[in-house]
Amino acid sequence: MSSLLYREDMDEVRERLTLWWNGGDIGRPAMQITAPRPQPLEEITAMPQPDGWVTRYSTRNFDYRVNLGARACIDTYYLGDAVPVTAPDLAPNCLALYLGCHGIEMPGTVWCEPCIDRPDNARFEYDAENFYWQFSLRLGKEFLRIGKGKFLVAFPDLIEGLDTLAAMRGTEKLLVDLLERPDWVQQSLRQITDRYFHYYDILYDLFRDEVGGSHFWAWAPGRMTKFQCDFSAMISPRMFGEFMVPVLTEMSERVSYCMYHWDGPDAIKHHDHLLSIPRLTMLQWTPGAGVEPTDHKRWWPLYHKTVEAGKKLLIGCGSIENLKALKKEFGTGLKSFLINMGAASPEQAAEILDIATV
Repeated sequence: MSSLLYREDMDEVRERLTLWWNGGDIGRPAMQITAPRPQPLEEITAMPQPDGWVTRYSTRNFDYRVNLGARACIDTYYLGDAVPVTAPDLAPNCLALYLGCHGIEMPGTVWCEPCIDRPDNARFEYDAENFYWQFSLRLGKEFLRIGKGKFLVAFPDLIEGLDTLAAMRGTEKLLVDLLERPDWVQQSLRQITDRYFHYYDILYDLFRDEVGGSHFWAWAPGRMTKFQCDFSAMISPRMFGEFMVPVLTEMSERVSYCMYHWDGPDAIKHHDHLLSIPRLTMLQWTPGAGVEPTDHKRWWPLYHKTVEAGKKLLIGCGSIENLKALKKEFGTGLKSFLINMGAASPEQAAEILDIATV
């Protein structure tokens, strides 16, 4: 094992997070805390932004993407259990791009243009020469080269299941397919899962660190990933149980550690299904736009139910006062949380860690 330029105590972080993920007691919740550095740790000259650049996911200029990745960690202290990483992300659904969608760059994101016009035209094949896959591989390998001894490389946001199928087919058409051709949907999900792990296994072998750990929104001591189904907001718990629970059950059994991106009030209805999946390690609650943030007491009943079911939780916390309120409410149960917080300085981060100790 070895330290990193941007996280000199990385060995200790690995040991602590290994204990936490495996049910051990680190005396507090896992805490991903970042703080701004007054001066960059390294002087890396910023390249001029290319003309027409609208999103950090862009594939318009490889060298600029490399420059963004090289500078991603230089202005930040990584404290508590936070880990310096960058990722060769191309969209919030890279698997759909690898499987044939065309990416439409929009301000702040990339939208996947559907590529399945008719069910009998659907193809879910591994294409080693796919432009987006080759770009991800090339960018990831370059991040590994320039980040060696400095930062880790995280997985791109692959995504799976109904969200990937919706990106490829179109949301409205897939809603009809669920009713009119459920067998085709199931067959498509089977192929998407197989393709997911074809890509995932290649990326894991590339990006894993010297102890076999990997990173997706958090570091874990093995095959780590994030699952989701934002599409679930539009379907009933019965349909979620029929189409997504088997996918999530299988996928969670094929990795070592995982979280589920649980997005928005319309997805709350699937809570019981999520808690029923034995190997789904953690829920990452995202309330959605225009509602109370993750540290608000409105969501505490969901958190109690999750912790009592033996799952972990990933949430953000916006202030020291809100952290104190969470500690008072959950007591030792707070040790099952992974909490993201910003701090003004390393000194304030130390204060936050002291307050978080249960």
